Amino acid sequence: NTNVGAYCIYNDNASNEVDTYGCLYNNYAVIDARNIAPEGWHVATDDEWIELEMALGMSQSDANAEYFRGTNEGSKLAGHADLWTNGPLENDSEFGSSGFTGVPGGSRSQIIGYDYNGIDDSGNFWTATEIYSGELSFDAWNRRLSFSNSTIGRYRMDRNLGYSVR
Repeated sequence: NTNVGAYCIYNDNASNEVDTYGCLYNNYAVIDARNIAPEGWHVATDDEWIELEMALGMSQSDANAEYFRGTNEGSKLAGHADLWTNGPLENDSEFGSSGFTGVPGGSRSQIIGYDYNGIDDSGNFWTATEIYSGELSFDAWNRRLSFSNSTIGRYRMDRNLGYSVR
């Protein structure tokens, strides 16, 4: 619950395989001028995600929509089947075919005491695109992969949430 860049390890437990899942960051860390990405890299914008999704076969109208959309672009972007809960995402014949290899790093939410959830069943990725969503309130776009769906989600999310960065 801060308006400055912050990160955490899933469940506040250093043994939760940071090398496999990475850390969870709030969106303030993503937009921080010091650049969270390694030198020569950047966190993708919403437009860059849309371009990627369309290159994987998503229609323009689906790419511009919110929530889960497309056909099997989520399966194409996911990777490491052994980390995912069994479901349509990993059972798609094109699972992992894009080379992106998104993993189910879960999230840290603000619903009940900033709890952690989904480490085996969802991968949530911030974009660098902020959205003004009301009086003195900003959100940011994210992308969501879910074990239960071969498509990919596009959501406006509160910048205080903890998600992966790719």
